Formats: sequence, structure tokens, C-alpha cells
Amino acid sequence: MIRLQKHIADLGICSRRKAEELISIGKVKLNGQVVTAMGIKVDPKKDKVEVQMPKLLGVELGRGSKKLDEEPTYIAINKPIDYISSTTGNQGKSVLELLTKENNIKPKFGRDIKERVYPVGRLDKDSEGLVILTNDGKTTNQLTHPSYEHKKVYELTIDKPLSQDAKKVLETGMNIDGKFMHGIIIKKEFNKGRQTIITVELKEGKNRQIRKMFGRLGYSLTTLKRIQIGKLKLGTLPPGRWKFIEKSQIV
Repeated sequence: MIRLQKHIADLGICSRRKAEELISIGKVKLNGQVVTAMGIKVDPKKDKVEVQMPKLLGVELGRGSKKLDEEPTYIAINKPIDYISSTTGNQGKSVLELLTKENNIKPKFGRDIKERVYPVGRLDKDSEGLVILTNDGKTTNQLTHPSYEHKKVYELTIDKPLSQDAKKVLETGMNIDGKFMHGIIIKKEFNKGRQTIITVELKEGKNRQIRKMFGRLGYSLTTLKRIQIGKLKLGTLPPGRWKFIEKSQIV
């Protein structure tokens, strides 16, 4: 069980401070009921949290907030290694720093970003691949809450072939640090010299789940790339580049 405002921040919707502000003005629902009290604890696996982002409420970017008239905005970006999927750069370079006109793959057909967008969920600093950014709290909740079971697909490289025993454990699930991590779906395997490239699918991902599960079984990951979230695929989007997308492309 964790505090509601921390859970909202963990979902990537906004900072914890902004989450507290949203709760206080009645913009957060817990299991369908509006909550305004601080200190409420939730179970991320079972409780459904809905966040309404007011049009005039800015999202903290670490350089101060700004109030803007906002419209629903959806962006896909290919996050390079060493960037963090956070709205602040306290722990490294934020993926938001890549949202420049120069990095838009369709600058002639796109438009400037006038809205405050935020990453949906998390992708490790040492991982790369697809990250969705939006100011739509409802869509964020749909993509991150386990009850919706929106799949996330990753491509990873390990240092040796995957044994059948290890594959069975990965697909069944395991206990790590006192917590049970549900099994993952092994979609593809390809041996390339001494390394093996594997495509896996998760419907409920915990923090660094793939790295922890493979590491427990004695495998070292040399690369980890997210290539799909929901219906949206990374495709040929180059590292560090971004594009506007429609909600219908995601869910």
C-alpha cells in the first residue's frame, strides 16, 4: 500500500506535489469516488485511480510551472539510453528535453507543442525505446493500470542462449525481493553468435521486472528496448526523435 499522491506520481502523470494539488481540488477519483483527503493509501494492483487534468493546471517540469489552455495531446518518442522518463531532470536528462522542433520527424506537417505533456509510466535510464507523452490523465490511467491489460513489448539482448528451464520459469513467474512477478510471454528468440535476441510481452510490468527476472536466472542484458505500448509500435522512429500521434493509435 502506498500513498495516493505517490501512486499518481509513479504513474508519470505529474509530480507528487501536483498530485496533492489535484487531490485537494477534487480532480482525483479512487474506485469511482472523488477523494480530497491527503494520506489515503492505495493498492496499485487493485485500486483504480482516475485523474482529471484541468485545462489551466500546469505540470511541473522542474523549471517552474506555466498555466496554459490545453487540448488533448499525444506524442510518441524514441527515448535514447541515459535519458529519464520523468518531468524533472533531477536524476539525469529528461526525455522532455528532446521535444524540440528539430527532433520532430514531420516538422512541416506538425505543430508546436503548446501543452504541458508528461511521460506515461516509466522506462529505465539504461533502457531505450518507445515512450508516450500526453496531458490526458484518463488515457494515462488506461495504459498504466493493470486491470486494462494493455501490453508492452520489449526487445532485449542477453549474453547466452535461453535454456528451456529458464524459459519455463520466466513464463510462470517468480518471487523477487519478497514480491511475486508475473510471468512474461516469450514471443521470439534469435541466436546471434554468443548473444540471443528475445522479444517479450508484459501486461503488468513492475519496476525493472525484465532485468530482475533474467538477472535472477543468471543472464546479463546488454540491450533493452521497448518497441510497443498498447496498439502503438515504435516502428522506424529514430532514437531521440518524436512525432504527434492520435489517441486511436494507442488504445
